Amino acid sequence: MRLHLLPVRQGSAAENMAADFLLLQRYPDSGDARFRHYGWHRPSYTFGYSQRIEWVRAQLAGREPYDLCRRPTGGGVVDHTDDWTYALVIPRGHSLEELRATESYRIIHAAIADALVAQGVPAVLKQPDPSSLATGPGLCYEQAEIHDVISSATGAKIAGAAQKRNKHGLLFQGYISRPNAGPAVDWDRFHEDFTAGLGRALDLEAVPTPWPEFREGEFEALIEQYSTPEWLEYR
Repeated sequence: MRLHLLPVRQGSAAENMAADFLLLQRYPDSGDARFRHYGWHRPSYTFGYSQRIEWVRAQLAGREPYDLCRRPTGGGVVDHTDDWTYALVIPRGHSLEELRATESYRIIHAAIADALVAQGVPAVLKQPDPSSLATGPGLCYEQAEIHDVISSATGAKIAGAAQKRNKHGLLFQGYISRPNAGPAVDWDRFHEDFTAGLGRALDLEAVPTPWPEFREGEFEALIEQYSTPEWLEYR
């Protein structure tokens, strides 16, 4: 098993969510892990699969215009207007895919924190606080959960993620807030350090890999589905 490092791509919110889901569902080399970093054509927000659209729109009131899409993963609202976004798929059979969600968060976010610390960012993982009360998914870019990456200097949330598990494996959709990480970060270096750290943490060889060929029309059909009011207003 290897870690395939896919080319950087940009897309609409629907395109990006469709690409991430197909990397879980239809990847040709299904025995290998896969990673991609990607950008956004327009200011965008995504929100968790179980969130109600009325609540989401209320949180984003006054921020128009923006691109909006429901994610296949859980969690709350994520601001993609100035972030570094990635997706990681771990296939069935790898030890990380079998861990509890909090442990997989910890391992992946530790690799993020290490890559940021290498550039002088005071990044640490948020530790459990027995005195805090669970509030449920909200504005993910503001509310840090256990093992999210935060600044030890300010307490601001730097990185978070959402997960989906099914019979194909684990989809991990994550983001890093550029403003909260600070202006001095070299993001090309971060990309290299983070993926190298992932390879070590997962005990996989990281290999640059071309973008996969999906079945004809499959990607386009899923983009269309993710663009429909039925998907956006599912709940």
